[in-house]
Amino acid sequence: MQSVPAHRVLIVCSSGGHLAQLHCLEAWWKRHERVWVTFDKPDAVSLLAGERVIFGHHPTNRNVKNALKNAALAMRVIYREKPELIVSNGAGIAVPFFWIGKLVFGCKTVYVEVYDRIDSPTLTARLVAPVLDKMVIQWEDQRAFYPDAEFLGAVL
Repeated sequence: MQSVPAHRVLIVCSSGGHLAQLHCLEAWWKRHERVWVTFDKPDAVSLLAGERVIFGHHPTNRNVKNALKNAALAMRVIYREKPELIVSNGAGIAVPFFWIGKLVFGCKTVYVEVYDRIDSPTLTARLVAPVLDKMVIQWEDQRAFYPDAEFLGAVL
């Protein structure tokens, strides 16, 4: 069996369900040099104990001040960490990291559409779509919105 070379990966997501879903991909992310960006919430602190974590600014919904803070954070973090790949499943914190990562630093970007959104695309997916290298879906039904997506299957 051929081993996959490790990459520098930035995993960006909200705490709560978004983090729980990406954490389920441990078999994948454990093989890479990684840094997480999420919120300083009890579930994130507990789940990511022992991991390199950078805390973003929340809430992100309709909060221009925190969107600007997260954009500045994205510039600093991406410049310092030099990830080859940015992976996220949302929510709002992903947007500045994807746009800055792609347009300013040329990072590859992968978005994993969330498990619980089957009937319509998430706002975050729509906002980052122009800078995506790959869309990953967890349900074949999501292909209606993302015809070129890679099917992963349910991670939970």
